[in-house]
Amino acid sequence: MILKPSALRQQLLTNTMNFRIGFGYDVHRFADGRKLILGGVKIPSTKGLLGHSDADVVIHAICDALLGAAGLRDIGFHFPDSDSTFKDADSRNILADVAALLQKDRWMVGNIDCTIALQAPKISAYIEEMRSVLSGILKVDANEVSIKATTTEGLGFVGHEEGAAAYAVALLYRATLAAE
Repeated sequence: MILKPSALRQQLLTNTMNFRIGFGYDVHRFADGRKLILGGVKIPSTKGLLGHSDADVVIHAICDALLGAAGLRDIGFHFPDSDSTFKDADSRNILADVAALLQKDRWMVGNIDCTIALQAPKISAYIEEMRSVLSGILKVDANEVSIKATTTEGLGFVGHEEGAAAYAVALLYRATLAAE
């Protein structure tokens, strides 16, 4: 029996897993007098990232990847910088709120892969702590959260040490039952 594409799709969605992939990106400029917080971890530095919240580019990119995968718009929609509630907000709390939104819609995190583009300071010594913090908030195993760091070889705003960027991809899944 040959199934039409719509019938095949319906059969695949019945009693199976529904997978979604999302992509996130965030960037912030450096500023004096700010703490440098990446992946929920304070990194020793002479300057931090400037933003309405704590400007944690790692968590912001991950939030956008998760929200995008779930079809729930973006971090700016849920946590706008025009809302004073989020002034100097701890991004770990924002990630916890995103996790609650996902849970409400029965989405579970399959894995997250995030790359931080940062010329300085070197952060490899903090990556395991970031993975631990993030996996704790999301209630997943640390091996389901990958954090990598790279430089831009002196090129662009990252290479000129004007700011940092983070890119994230997230895989979400949920069970789809025949009755749904």
